Parts: sequence; structure tokens; C-alpha cells
Amino acid sequence: MIVNLQKFLQEEEVFWKELEARLDELEKAPELKMTLDEVKRFHYLYQRTSAGLAKITTFSAEPEIRRYLESLVARAYGEVQEERDHPHRFSPLNWFFVTFPQTFRRHSLALLLSLMIIFAGCLFGGAAISVDPQAKAILLPFSHLQDSPAKRVAEEESRKEDLLKHKKMRGTAFYMTHNIQVSIFMIAMGATYGIGTVLLLFYNGVMLGAVVLDYILAGQTTFLVAWLSPHGVIEIPAVLLAGQTGLVLAGALIGWGKRIPLRTRLRKISPDIVTMIFGIALMLTWAGFIEAFVSQYHEPVIPYAVKTGFAIVEFTVLVLFLGLAGMKGKNDEQR
Repeated sequence: MIVNLQKFLQEEEVFWKELEARLDELEKAPELKMTLDEVKRFHYLYQRTSAGLAKITTFSAEPEIRRYLESLVARAYGEVQEERDHPHRFSPLNWFFVTFPQTFRRHSLALLLSLMIIFAGCLFGGAAISVDPQAKAILLPFSHLQDSPAKRVAEEESRKEDLLKHKKMRGTAFYMTHNIQVSIFMIAMGATYGIGTVLLLFYNGVMLGAVVLDYILAGQTTFLVAWLSPHGVIEIPAVLLAGQTGLVLAGALIGWGKRIPLRTRLRKISPDIVTMIFGIALMLTWAGFIEAFVSQYHEPVIPYAVKTGFAIVEFTVLVLFLGLAGMKGKNDEQR
């Protein structure tokens, strides 16, 4: 029983008003996330207001205050029970600049494994070409890569800009759709407990290593760098990210001794997989435009130094973006 109602109301009103202000904040901006101290304070205010409501109900003469506190407690209960990991309002900018890079960094071990697999493929492809140059007929599925590098360079450099104009958009569409399809397939192969993803990563590495060494041995290193780097500095990391995502899926399926049901493991990583798919698609869309509008033009149309410099800028921006964007976010932790 409350002995002094007026004193009780004066002492408790400040806490009720604080809770009400916090609830108004959360309802206006549901994407906001509280710190640990803020969560503790919110919970304290919720408990104190609930206790106040229990005391007020003993006074039939205070219906307005009772209704006010019932409303506050109901709103606070809704916030406490609500899952705030997924904001109500989707923000494309927040997703791109915070969620995507944070998701990439959370699975750094899978990225390292993806890098090691593709690097092993590169070593194998390069070794095969150095031992037997004719092996590129088997290792490289594209006919234009099976010709002599010197012959291809001469043909490419003899082309004029007007001969390529009508191919720009068609080439862009092809590069984008083909690379995105391959990447999504690589991710989906994580469902084979990672075996399919590993094989695809290794094979992509084999092709890359074979092409690179073939052109280097032919003395066409300058052309190779200027041809591959403008789109390759985005496309190759996108392939690595696709392998990383496939390995994350494989890890969830395998479980690695975790006493968590399979359904729970898959539910836990599914948002990350969706985020990575869309992020990779954006990267490959950009790479497709660059491959069609920059990479396919050679000297004298576009100087090789210009193309290489452009690639260096692209790669620097990509590394800074994936490595630092969203760094201060609360979800940027290792899993």
C-alpha cells in the first residue's frame, strides 16, 4: 500500500517520462540500435514502470495515470520482445556501406580458405603451361585464349574504336550475366558440403594461372596487365567472395561439432548469404561495364598506362571499402 501517493507520483514521473521519450525515439527510428548500457537502462525503466503500474492499480481514484502506465508498459513490452536484428526500414545505403562490408569481414577465415584454394589453382595452371604449352587447349575453354598471345595482341591493337562500338552493350550484358551466374552457382555448390565450391574455385584459379603465365612467357606482360586489371581487380575478388560464401554455407551444413540444429545454423547464416549474393552481383555488374567499355580497348585507343592506373585506383577503393566501411558498427564481429 502506498502511504503518500503524491510523493510517489513526483518521484516516479521522471522515470516514466524518460521511458516514454526513449520509446518515442525507437518508434520514429526503428533501425536504431542501443548499446549495452542503453539496453540495461531501458530494461530498468521498463521494470520500474511495471512496478509503478502494479502499485497504481490499488488506487481506483487514479484511472488516467493507470491508463498512461498501461500504455507505457505495453509499448515497452513490445520493444523488449521485438527482434531488432532486422530493421523495419531497409536502407540501401546502410546496407551497401555497412551491412555488406561487415558481413564480408565476419567470415574472414572462409575468405582466407577461398584465397588459398584459388592460389593453388593458379600455381597448378601456371605449372601445366610451363611444362606443356599445348595444355592450354585443355585448360582454357575459350577459343580466343588458345591462340598465340603475340597473334592476339597484334589483332587487338589493330582494331579501331568504331569496330567495337556496336559490341559494347552486348558485351556488358554477356559479361555481367555470365559472371553472376557462375558466382551464384559457386555459392550454391556449398550445398555439396563445399566440394563443388572448392572444385570451381580451383578450376578458376587454374584458368587464371594458365592465361597469366602464357602471356608472360610470350613477352606480353604489359598487354596482359592492361587487359585484365581494369575489370579483373573487381571480378577476381568477386569470385573469391563467391567462394567465401559457398564455404560459409558448407560450414553451416557441416556444423564442425557445434551442438546447434541444422535448421538453426542455416537460419543464422542465411541473411549473410543473401547479403553476399547481392554484393557480389553489384561488383560483377561494375566489372561487366568496365570489361566492355575499358578492358576491350587497347593502344592506341586507350594507353596501357591509363588502364593500369585506373585499375590501381579501383583496387585501392575496393580494399578500403571492404576493409574499413562500417567498421564502427555493432555487428562487425567475428563469428
